Amino acid sequence: MAPTRVTYRRRNGWNTTSNLTRVVRTPGGELRLLHIKKRGTPPKCGDCGIKLPGIPALRPREYSQISKPKKTVQRAYGGSRCCNCVRDRIVRAFLIEEQKIVKKVLKDQAQVDKKKK
Repeated sequence: MAPTRVTYRRRNGWNTTSNLTRVVRTPGGELRLLHIKKRGTPPKCGDCGIKLPGIPALRPREYSQISKPKKTVQRAYGGSRCCNCVRDRIVRAFLIEEQKIVKKVLKDQAQVDKKKK
C-alpha cells in the first residue's frame, strides 16, 4: 500500500514549531493531520534558574485561565524563587542584622573605654 499524502489544515505551509502536526486516522478511515499545540516551559527561579517545583509548565494564556493556588506555592516568594534561594535570603538578612548589632556593641565599648582613659 502506497503512503497517502496529507496536507496542512491551516494557512501556514511551513514546517515550523508553531505548525507541528501528527497523522491521525479518523473514524471514517481517512488520514488527517492534527495540529499540536506548543509545549509550555516551566517557570524558573529568578536567582538560580532551576525550574520551580509545584508549578505546572503551561503556555502564557493558560496561566491566566488557571486559579491562583495552582500558580504559586505557600511561601514567601512563592511563584518566583525556589526554596533554597528563599532560605539564603532569610539567612543573609539575619546575618546582616546580627552584624549591625555587633558593630553597635563594639562602638559602645570603644566609647566606654575612651571615657575611662
